Amino acid sequence: MLKTLFLFALLLPVRLVAEQKVDTEYNPTPFRCAYCQAADAPVVSIDNAHFNFHTLENRYAPFAKVLAADGFNVKSHSALFSEESLEKTGILVIANALNEKNETNWDLPIYSAFTRQEINVLYRWVKQGGALFLIADHMPWPAASADLAEVFGFGFFNGYVEVEGQSEQFFTQSAGSIAESPVTPLKGPNAISSVQGFLGQGFSIPNKAIPVLQFTTPAISWMPDKSWQIDDDTPFFDATHLYQGALLTVGKGKLAIFGEAGMFTAQVSEDGEDSWKMGMNATSAKQNQQLLLNIVRWLGE
Repeated sequence: MLKTLFLFALLLPVRLVAEQKVDTEYNPTPFRCAYCQAADAPVVSIDNAHFNFHTLENRYAPFAKVLAADGFNVKSHSALFSEESLEKTGILVIANALNEKNETNWDLPIYSAFTRQEINVLYRWVKQGGALFLIADHMPWPAASADLAEVFGFGFFNGYVEVEGQSEQFFTQSAGSIAESPVTPLKGPNAISSVQGFLGQGFSIPNKAIPVLQFTTPAISWMPDKSWQIDDDTPFFDATHLYQGALLTVGKGKLAIFGEAGMFTAQVSEDGEDSWKMGMNATSAKQNQQLLLNIVRWLGE
């Protein structure tokens, strides 16, 4: 079984990372705007000060396009985190942040993307009423955001989660991998019955957290020393029952944590003459856009 898993883990990352480009032709599926008539729609700031792989200017342009269509005021956050820089931000999005030392080197060791001072500022900011959407994908990003996640009680694992025997990753109501939550109602116009992930991490959650997405079928987390270098000697552990999405209320503020970034954007991957869509533009991920809207609306309430 290990050999079969190794072949999948070796080939899938090549398809997902080698030639990822923003789908410039992506347009959100039409929906009823929540904030278009609001006098003071929340400001959503997308971090680009920490060598982020996903920013408003590139891979999260589709993410921003969906939120702008919902009436949110979407901006880039180009400053380090401080009380002053966060003063006008209602919702802060941090997607796949890195330390400068790991910008071009994704092998161990992976350093924290944030200083201890920034982490303390973010904790206080959320507790006092801020809303944080923290997204950290597979290696190297979990390790870069682990210290920040830890202050809120979450445990990140710096690996690649693979669902055994599946070449694609789906979370569904029928499999019990989508939990009923404020962002994943089981009924109603914003109900979520199926979303697709595109390879990420699994993490542990504190007791007070609200589960959203969970690996409920057999899964493993590969834990290599070098990015994408997985072979028969690569350590791994049972990732079944870890989470890829969860919510938490902290003081007066809110926190949404997800372990996969691709599900919230729209990209095109190319391998020679072949190309395929990844994210909200994929026909197999029709409800990913609604999940994004549900999360950010919940954060903005």
